[in-house]
Amino acid sequence: MSDFLNVSSSLTGRRWVGLDIETQRAAEAMAQATALPAPVCTVLARRGVPAEEAQSFLEPTLRDLLPDPRGMKDMEAAATRTLTALDKGERIAIFADYDVDGATSATLLIDWFRQAGQRVTLYIPDRIDEGYGPNVPAMEELAANHSLIICVDCGTLSHEPIAAARAKGADVVVLDHHLGGETLPDALAVVNPNRQDEADAPGYLCAAGVVFLMLVEMGRQLREAGKPGPDLMSMLDLVALGTVADVAPLVEANRAFVRQGLKIMARRARVGLVALADVSRMNEAPKPYHLGFLLGPRINAGGRIGQADLGARLLVTQDPHEAAALAERLDQLNTERREIEDAVRQNALAQAEARGLEAPLVWAADDGWHPGVVGIVASRLKEATNRPAVVIGFDGEDGKGSGRSISGVDLGASIQRLAAEGLIQKGGGHKMAAGLSLSRDQLEPAMERLSELLAKQGSGDAGPADLKLDSLLMPGAVTPELIEQIEAAGPFGAGAPGPRFAFPDVKIHFTKRVGTGHLKVTFGDGLSARLDAIAFGAFDTDLGPALVGHDGARFHLAGRLELNVWQGRVSPQLRLEDAARAEA
Repeated sequence: MSDFLNVSSSLTGRRWVGLDIETQRAAEAMAQATALPAPVCTVLARRGVPAEEAQSFLEPTLRDLLPDPRGMKDMEAAATRTLTALDKGERIAIFADYDVDGATSATLLIDWFRQAGQRVTLYIPDRIDEGYGPNVPAMEELAANHSLIICVDCGTLSHEPIAAARAKGADVVVLDHHLGGETLPDALAVVNPNRQDEADAPGYLCAAGVVFLMLVEMGRQLREAGKPGPDLMSMLDLVALGTVADVAPLVEANRAFVRQGLKIMARRARVGLVALADVSRMNEAPKPYHLGFLLGPRINAGGRIGQADLGARLLVTQDPHEAAALAERLDQLNTERREIEDAVRQNALAQAEARGLEAPLVWAADDGWHPGVVGIVASRLKEATNRPAVVIGFDGEDGKGSGRSISGVDLGASIQRLAAEGLIQKGGGHKMAAGLSLSRDQLEPAMERLSELLAKQGSGDAGPADLKLDSLLMPGAVTPELIEQIEAAGPFGAGAPGPRFAFPDVKIHFTKRVGTGHLKVTFGDGLSARLDAIAFGAFDTDLGPALVGHDGARFHLAGRLELNVWQGRVSPQLRLEDAARAEA
């Protein structure tokens, strides 16, 4: 495939790659058959949407895309047992993970029970003291006072803690999405689309999606019994937040969850999310970006470096004053988290560079690195190197780490294999993200073995990430209406990357450095049309200096289109990601 616009090495060192000829032809045929704008057809063709299905794809509905809950193993048993507990007024506990997916999953259940007139107990473990997932002391304590424990976003690998709860007389239901082992714990039900014995289950779901499907099944059983159930549509804001924040692929039902959930969130009915949006200074209707980069990190900040239950308490509360106080605290913790993360990231990158960034695995480990930020730092290393990355913090002889992977490389299964081989104490996750615990003596052998396993999957063959572009556009073609039509082909995110467009041979009219290393640009085609752009982190590479010092040179620019809202005015804007000098 030839370089797009002949760009083999851009100002950020990337090769520009366009769509293959078959996709281009499909897009052209769709444009003729549907009268949709060419950029929209390009996005749809890239996603493999046939022309006859274009209109339905642009309007995803849960009615069309929701999987049948009963297609998942143990679903009916889980729903029936939960309804029995409700009917008999049993004491119910929810054991949730400390991240956004855990918080939204727990809140879905608490919200449902609250509408049904039942109070439940919420338990979220401390990341530092207890670690991820159920532990024996906590489960025994809950089992002593509750007859049903529902584990959300955790539990699939928790054999001993669940056995301890069962021994105390409690039933346990697991609602999870993390990769399952060869055997399942002795729970009454393990509902998990990524169990090894599931064949056609919707493995793309996060835990909040799995919980929502159980609520759908519970609603179905209530209707069959002639009873009304709580309103589920009003809870889709939580499912959307969990889906985006957990980086679940935005495909199939997840598209509908997020699209419909954003509409619910825009109504500003959940006081916790309203308070969080306000403290995050959101001034427009929510988009996936806001969920992933403004709301999600603040909810996560409680579990990372503060009190583990702060995020869930914020989502659950119905008191605006409490919500405002919790949101303010989470915002402060998020600022602290960024400072801690920056320090660890710089040290980890220096260590990884010294070890070599061309290996199949990029990793770093040191004493005192906060376990709440190692996952974020691993993500930054992955993005910088286009390699799977693992970052580990040690406290004495004990290390806790987190890893992030690249497309096509299953990190979770490889780390699970390390645990099975006895090279680490424990570990697991899913394809793109995983966690592990190990001793200092295990570090070098484990990383060497993990590197071997990832190399077999081709992780060492990837060069610098190409910049994939959908098509060319001219500044005069970009309008708010076109951007809204392109957005209808989303939502965009994990598993469904947003479209990027190239603006060829444009003139730079204006540049201004803003904030910490960002750049505002106005460019045009040399005629009347001009378009504004914002390049975040532009001065981390050659991009910023080259555009500021353009000296009249012309450039190809590339990035994503978005709507900029400022003082009530909506205007099109390019989120500028890369540039290359246009050939004279």
